[in-house]
Amino acid sequence: MIVVDTNVLAYLLLPCELSSRADALYKKDPEWAAPVFWRSEFRNLLAGYLRRRMLAFEQVVQVQSEAEAILSGNEYEVGSRHVLELVRDSDCSAYDCEFVALAIKLGVKATTVDKKLLKAFPDYTTRLPAA
Repeated sequence: MIVVDTNVLAYLLLPCELSSRADALYKKDPEWAAPVFWRSEFRNLLAGYLRRRMLAFEQVVQVQSEAEAILSGNEYEVGSRHVLELVRDSDCSAYDCEFVALAIKLGVKATTVDKKLLKAFPDYTTRLPAA
């Protein structure tokens, strides 16, 4: 199991330059986890695709459904105190710290391309590997 931030999930489901890397990671370890708020963050990302007319409404609904299937059973609550402690000790957003808090809780690393997270929490994060 690995914790993935919302962008890694997006790279898997929305074609881009990092999609092959996300696909290779998923093939290596398909048990992905995320804090429950990932859904709102992912919906917001899809809203951008919809508003810029990069995807049609039914396409964004389908992508959201696929994302939910991937994370089904692996969505977790994280403690507010722990998240806020991570915020206090870094320059990272509370949103980003939720992924780190979950990684710590599960005893795994959070996979990301977020340079701030990687720098602030090197013991709990890992870079999205090359394909």
